[in-house]
Amino acid sequence: MSETLISTIPALSGPAPRIGFVSLGCPKALTDSELILTQLSAEGYQTSKTFDGADLVIVNTCGFIDDAVKESLDTIAEALSANGKVIVTGCLGAKTGEAGGNMVREIHPSVLAVTGPHATQEVMDAVHAHLPKPHDPFLDLVPNAFGSAGLKLTPRHYAYLKISEGCNHRCTFCIIPSMRGDLVSRPIGDVLKEAKALFEGGVKELLVISQDTSAYGVDVKYRTGFWEGKPIKTRMLELVQTLGEMAQAYGAWVRLHYVYPYPSVDEVIPLMASGWVLPYLDVPFQHSHPDVLRRMKRPASGEKNLERIQRWREMCPQLVIRSTFIAGFPGETEEEFAHLLDFLREAQIDRAGCFAYSPVQGAAANDLPGMLPTALREERRSRFMAVAEEVSVARLRGRIGATMQVLVDSAPAMGRRGGVGRSYADAPEIDGVVHLLPPEKMSKTLKVGEFTSARIVDVRGHDLVGVPV
Repeated sequence: MSETLISTIPALSGPAPRIGFVSLGCPKALTDSELILTQLSAEGYQTSKTFDGADLVIVNTCGFIDDAVKESLDTIAEALSANGKVIVTGCLGAKTGEAGGNMVREIHPSVLAVTGPHATQEVMDAVHAHLPKPHDPFLDLVPNAFGSAGLKLTPRHYAYLKISEGCNHRCTFCIIPSMRGDLVSRPIGDVLKEAKALFEGGVKELLVISQDTSAYGVDVKYRTGFWEGKPIKTRMLELVQTLGEMAQAYGAWVRLHYVYPYPSVDEVIPLMASGWVLPYLDVPFQHSHPDVLRRMKRPASGEKNLERIQRWREMCPQLVIRSTFIAGFPGETEEEFAHLLDFLREAQIDRAGCFAYSPVQGAAANDLPGMLPTALREERRSRFMAVAEEVSVARLRGRIGATMQVLVDSAPAMGRRGGVGRSYADAPEIDGVVHLLPPEKMSKTLKVGEFTSARIVDVRGHDLVGVPV
């Protein structure tokens, strides 16, 4: 989980109300923040680097796990102490407190307003009530924005594209559907319009996100939408095909996140093998043993995941898979955990993260029998990560000697002292990086947001080391 204190909206002519903004949580929350910031900018508000320099503060919260809840509540308290005027939005705003009311209101009754996630208009209504807008949004251009895509909080060369909200699954460890609701797919024309605006604005890596990317369009029965006058189904395959075609024209990457392993994903793998989209899948497997998956109420016939992975790699040998898992789920036996470790080795998961099971208020899994001691849960997480590192490092070592395309994220002195970038196997902030050594040729320079080729010469932990060529 990350925290972003935002000060991206530049000053317009004349005095303007100033708003402090903190964004917590996942990329889906980040895109909510981007929408709010775009609207604030369109209406002439400025943002402040500090709480005490603002006329009010907006805190976009996370409420997924206990640590996230604590961080969000602490941030609200800090903003109230430093400023006194605070609007709360995001997932924590949808949670119920111990007394049956709104959790944020129960703990911080002096906040000006509380909304749930994806509530841009409700947030703006609260802002208008306490800090009237300085001008008409239809008469002013949004500075530093990506046209119709609005403002982005990421570095200018990559951006997240959210294609849907909510989730139709009811996994027993998860409370996200209770906060964000059932699946609501964005119209495909709107998604593609935003993608094109981002590419035209210089984005070189588009990261497709949602709660369940594979389910895109299920809620609207894959109805036909329109893009630039052409009919196109609201479905993952057609979306990825069009994004891939669009990205080719701009020399950009498309990366897929939160892809559930449905059989329909098989149709997307050939697009990866042919280079239309990155051969990278972020798949939340969570576990491997059929009995644990049933207790988790995981979708998509999880017991067949190993077969799916083998089939995907036959179609696209360069495929990189990252995933997250839970160790110590209620009732997990040593045999079931050993099954998970065997799966990790056999599936050759390139990038694996693991959480020790943590009871989350409101999650159905809390009522399952067989809650394991905290120490055992943590011990299993440690054992899992040791195996995950073995697998990951071995796969990374297989890249030594290869020449890879790298997107440059950092290049001090135009890269003469080296830099940092990412290959197709590395999503920003969650995977490894490629440490770029100083180029061998004096004429070779690096520039943030542009691609370079690098010859891989070593492995450093979970990262690669390469020489620009």
